[in-house]
Amino acid sequence: MATSGQKSRSGSKSAGNRTSSRRRAHQDETGIIPVLARVVRGIENAAERGKVNPANRVRYRVVAVLAREERSRIKADTSLTDAERTKELTRLDGIATIMAKTAARDSSLIQLLTDTAPLTPAAQEVRRTLLLEGGAELAPEDLVVVTEVKAPAPAEERQVVPQSVRQYQMSNPFLAPDFGAAQAQQPRRSGQLDSWELIDPLFRSFEVGAGGGAASMELPEAASLATPGGMELMRHQARFVESAREGHRSYLLADEPGLGKTAQALLAANVANAYPLLVVVPNVVKVNWAREVDRWTPQRTATVVHGDGDDIDAFADIVIVNYEVLDRHVAWLSQRGFRGMIVDEAHFIKNRDSQRSKNVQLLSASLRRRMPDPLLIALTGTPLINQIEDFRMIWQFLGWIDEKKPLPRLMEALEETDLTPVDPGFFAAARRAVVGMGIVRRKKVDVAADIPARRIADIPVELDGEAGRSIRAAEAALIARLVERYRRLRATRPDSETAELVRLVAAAELEESKQAGSQGDNVFTMVRRIGQAKATPAADYTVNLARNVGKVVFFAKHIDVMDAAEQHFARAGLRTVSIRGDQTARARQAEIDAFQNDPDVVVAVCSLTAAGVGVNLQAASNVVLAELSWTNAEQTQAIDRVHRIGQELPVTAWRIIAAQTIDGRIAELIDSKAGLAARALDGEIVEAAEGSVQLEALVTLLTDAVADLDLEPSTI
Repeated sequence: MATSGQKSRSGSKSAGNRTSSRRRAHQDETGIIPVLARVVRGIENAAERGKVNPANRVRYRVVAVLAREERSRIKADTSLTDAERTKELTRLDGIATIMAKTAARDSSLIQLLTDTAPLTPAAQEVRRTLLLEGGAELAPEDLVVVTEVKAPAPAEERQVVPQSVRQYQMSNPFLAPDFGAAQAQQPRRSGQLDSWELIDPLFRSFEVGAGGGAASMELPEAASLATPGGMELMRHQARFVESAREGHRSYLLADEPGLGKTAQALLAANVANAYPLLVVVPNVVKVNWAREVDRWTPQRTATVVHGDGDDIDAFADIVIVNYEVLDRHVAWLSQRGFRGMIVDEAHFIKNRDSQRSKNVQLLSASLRRRMPDPLLIALTGTPLINQIEDFRMIWQFLGWIDEKKPLPRLMEALEETDLTPVDPGFFAAARRAVVGMGIVRRKKVDVAADIPARRIADIPVELDGEAGRSIRAAEAALIARLVERYRRLRATRPDSETAELVRLVAAAELEESKQAGSQGDNVFTMVRRIGQAKATPAADYTVNLARNVGKVVFFAKHIDVMDAAEQHFARAGLRTVSIRGDQTARARQAEIDAFQNDPDVVVAVCSLTAAGVGVNLQAASNVVLAELSWTNAEQTQAIDRVHRIGQELPVTAWRIIAAQTIDGRIAELIDSKAGLAARALDGEIVEAAEGSVQLEALVTLLTDAVADLDLEPSTI
């Protein structure tokens, strides 16, 4: 069967048609090159958000193919002058630059740049669409996409089977049958709760759970703190491992960051003999997980999946794979016969529609079908970001619920309460039942008395000069726009509550801001500009701090803020390291090791998102937060890179706040969002902000403006 690439090269008439068509397109700027540029910019934006999904990977591959074809055509086109040829090749170089930057953010894209395999039917369809959009006149055979009838794949992306996996499959052609699985799937006897809708009441049981105590199951005492690696566990870690030794097999391990969840999970797998073991992690920590395996369970072998997995050892006890490449490996991983699965930073799967969530759920279901009681552990210090329903996908991964109802084991626990959702005491009893399924949540203050305390100190800075005036003017314009919208809405709904109208206006503004992105003055662009304006004051504060107390970790959200800070540190004569999202795992670890071990390196300049997980920087005890995050969880993760086991000093996070701007309001809202986890997981009676920080910031701005202007119905 001829491939699409072969068809495009056959037939001089077809090629001539495309040549003349594209020649005209270049003259009026409507040919294939602008189309490719638009597509690749969209993929670049997705990569910046960490969302290079299978569909975008297909588009990326097609753009690479068409860019090569167009480059060859331009070089061979004798009708072009040298100036025209140079101009067109320069435009293609611009596309190549964007593609290279995108691949730097997601290294798995690199191999697509030079992939010469035949295009899949999906890729052929994309190729045809782009050529038509670019005005090319296609030959009849190019207008037809040949499809193949095949079994549906777990994802759109072409599935890969590494050579080592093929060797493993040949040496183990049949997985040993587990007859216990059939026994475990016997139908549950009906009970009084069968006719009740229970998922929402279960979520509500955590919302009203203050007073129910911390959400942590009872754990047995451990007889020993020893580990196979010769190191000693802390008591809280050993108790978790002992629970697995006694037979418990599903956990939401939600200890606060820094309490050693990785070690607990690996040692639980060891005592449960849950091998082979699958570990799904963020890209930035997968190499560190291999290190941790060698550290805690050196008798076990681990392999890390990079890209298409060409260099993996499929015979290893532990397979470590990151979310970003999981879609290519779902098929063979689901057939590997794993007896346990660990999902690190499990809040990454909270969106049920995301491809990574679907992949994780598919793999979890395959484990539970193959054996009666696999070890399933979800690790996250921040299981709740914005709402209680963030629990849903984690519980589903653990096999506690499906999309509609509790599964048999949880259902039996609920039946044992002899209560229904209308009975007094149901919510407290239901919460205890879910916690007993395996929620383990410990706070540093409760279990790690030898870890020094931490505190957050706000440092207000004045934004002087043109930048400060511009930001304050933009904030005033935003408030004026909100007030005008409020006036118009109030005129149409004079009897509505002020709070209701304020929230409607804020929600509309936020939605428009999301659509506008980086255009115009909105809450997102304002916070970005504030961060840029704070770069130098925050760096200057860090310089003074470093000269007085030693090593400091400097966190920022945006690359330009990090760049400005590093330039300031260089002028001040300070040696720094940088931890960013575009680094390889080896380069990242080298920077971490230099900061930890080299006394001359005094500042680690870190990306708030890229260095917020899986990084140990406890050589410092001071953290500077130059930019604010939109979530308390992200801020906490950053601070806990320093405040963790191994820290010998009290930890202080210095949060740089731009005075007289929206920055201060956002800081207060971030702190209030911490109440969600405190209420649901720690049993504390605290107020928690509803909705996103962005929405609440707009609500606060407009509420204050309405109060200041006395915009009651009678005055409008």
